[in-house]
Amino acid sequence: MKLLTRKFTIAQYHTMADNKIFCPEERLELINGEIINMSPVGLKHISTVNRLTNLFHRQLLNQAVISVQNPIQLDNYSEPQPDLVLAKFRDDFYGTKPIQPEDIYLLIEVSDSTVKYDKEVKIPLYAQNKIQEVWLVNLNDNNLEVFRQPENNIYHNLQKLKSQTTITPLAFPQLRINLPDIFA
Repeated sequence: MKLLTRKFTIAQYHTMADNKIFCPEERLELINGEIINMSPVGLKHISTVNRLTNLFHRQLLNQAVISVQNPIQLDNYSEPQPDLVLAKFRDDFYGTKPIQPEDIYLLIEVSDSTVKYDKEVKIPLYAQNKIQEVWLVNLNDNNLEVFRQPENNIYHNLQKLKSQTTITPLAFPQLRINLPDIFA
């Protein structure tokens, strides 16, 4: 017998947060209507996110908003907090409207303890919402998994790159990212 669950909308989730139902130190995200406790991040994860942020900041000043570990609004039931998002540049820096799929150039998840979850839940969710390019920085295997061409809720172009390669984001063909700079 399948148990019935209660799915929450983003509006309900925000109301709960506004009413302090969650502890302030909790790291949560809403995925498919379910409130998910996010895994704690270790030093390797933190330094990788910092390195990526620095790499993009130096090269994309005023070309994109670099959003670090902030929520994005995918649909009425999902508000994940990816590690890094390159979004279309806006003067208000998304102060009046959250980042949504059509705003996203590149989404990056840095993963060690959540690789399986990211691959089985979050990346299909990103494909469902037609995010054009997603990178999974797999800290366990020291590789970069690149997901492109979302169609029919899956990515049709998948690449697994090892640490001695370079990658160019689709939205920024002038950019060359050396993988050793990510996995330093």
